[in-house]
Amino acid sequence: MIVQSAINHCSSIKTCNKPATDFTSIPVINLGDPESKFLMVKACEKYGFFKVVNHRVPMEFITRLESEALGFFNLSQSEKDKAGPPDPFGYGNKRIGSNDDLGWIEYLLLNTNPQVLSLKTLTVFRENPEIFRSAVNDYIQAVKTMAYEVLGLIADGLKIEPRDALSKLLRDENSDSCFRLNHYPPCPELEALSGRNLVGFGEHTDPQIISVLRSNNISGLQICLKDGTWVSVPPDETSFFINVGDVLQVMTNGRLRSVKHRVLANTQKSRVSMIYFGGPPLREKIVPLTSLMGKQEESFYKEFTWSEYKTSAYKSRLADHRLGLFEKTPSTSQ
Repeated sequence: MIVQSAINHCSSIKTCNKPATDFTSIPVINLGDPESKFLMVKACEKYGFFKVVNHRVPMEFITRLESEALGFFNLSQSEKDKAGPPDPFGYGNKRIGSNDDLGWIEYLLLNTNPQVLSLKTLTVFRENPEIFRSAVNDYIQAVKTMAYEVLGLIADGLKIEPRDALSKLLRDENSDSCFRLNHYPPCPELEALSGRNLVGFGEHTDPQIISVLRSNNISGLQICLKDGTWVSVPPDETSFFINVGDVLQVMTNGRLRSVKHRVLANTQKSRVSMIYFGGPPLREKIVPLTSLMGKQEESFYKEFTWSEYKTSAYKSRLADHRLGLFEKTPSTSQ
């Protein structure tokens, strides 16, 4: 009965039976390395993805927030539902976005403004809301600082002027950034019957400038290489992974590519991840940076605001080529 119940519950969620090879060539960037700015650019050009070590984010911030997150996700479903549905902030379960994308996931989406925390979430943490708020704020502020440094180094590596052309968009008080805590519960029943892996979060690119990801020591993250091959990223609970987002791809006129990625659920163990999505202000016009454009070089993209792109992206399906609507056709780019 338990097996059949699980299968019925998962029947509308995609499975994946194509094994992916381990990504043994993942670029590892030490933030203390004088060559890090060049290594970052190379990694972003080739993969749109790299791992950061020597990041100076205190481990106590990481472990404290993971503990708080697990405390929430281990609550009864009725208690968790009090923090949902997301609007967009709050608790979500299985359903991803508004276009019927489903995954084997539950999550909390939070505003990164330390003055704003979802009232829905606080109702769930009513016994210790300040402890949760403090854990979230400490973690986000530390990760933000690292994200500013990473973007500054990428700007240095690309010789972008001014150096803060990218990081200032995240520092802006109107920056439209967000933070998500993901939980992928185990589902051993499905594998027992089908031998397939359950898709926890379907393939997609992140719309923002960059994403800063940290997870526990459970595998599941996969990225797609330029040749279409899916590779599994070995977990590292002490390090961070950086994804190039769609906006950074446009701002570099395609030199840096946003990375398509997905998450497969583990059949035996639960996976917890924390992602900071660094976004620009809603009214920010997104165009290739002048300092990166050659004299005769033209933009591959139409000009748009982050608000316009965000609205379009979140109306689409996860796997859609979201930037396609904003690319110039050959006839309009000549």
